[in-house]
Amino acid sequence: MKNSSRFFRNTSCAYFPCHPNADPETFNCLFCYCPLYFLPECIGTPRWNANGIKDCTLCRVPHQPDNYDRIIQKLSAAIRERAAEGKEKGPRQPTE
Repeated sequence: MKNSSRFFRNTSCAYFPCHPNADPETFNCLFCYCPLYFLPECIGTPRWNANGIKDCTLCRVPHQPDNYDRIIQKLSAAIRERAAEGKEKGPRQPTE
């Protein structure tokens, strides 16, 4: 695939590809750090360690080119949800 606004492959990265068993030809580096990591329920296949830390080592969802639209939809929905929650709570008070 060609580099574009939906796909970027960085073969010069020291970690490329950063997930085991990934296909280097279709590996999308656009979401190098998954934008859905902060969501407890994402569209990937994370594991949780004994300390409750999300481990996405074996998940390749953000690196598969066909998942771009799914990621953007899930991220947009999460942002809208949090914005609605913020409106219900009112404006944040400044902290010192």
